Amino acid sequence: MSEIAKALSSERRQQILRWLVDPVANFPAQHTGDLEKDGVCVGYIADKLGIAQPSATSQMKILQEAGLVQSTRIAQWTFYRRDEAGIAKARSELTALLD
Repeated sequence: MSEIAKALSSERRQQILRWLVDPVANFPAQHTGDLEKDGVCVGYIADKLGIAQPSATSQMKILQEAGLVQSTRIAQWTFYRRDEAGIAKARSELTALLD
């Protein structure tokens, strides 16, 4: 639960999760990897946030450790997409905690 709370405590990470709901609408087409199937390249996430790629990678690691995103490695790039099963589990845990 603490990892979920940590992940959701950042407005940047919340924004990333919102963008990843519809990656095609929120990110440019990629040369490698399918936006919906493989996810969004961390470089595009960094660009959209206006931060360096290592900072974006740190943000994504927190989301991944909380079970809210999944990563796919293709060549030298890492792509991220929402983990809908993990999000459903987090939602259930938060609901149980708050009820």
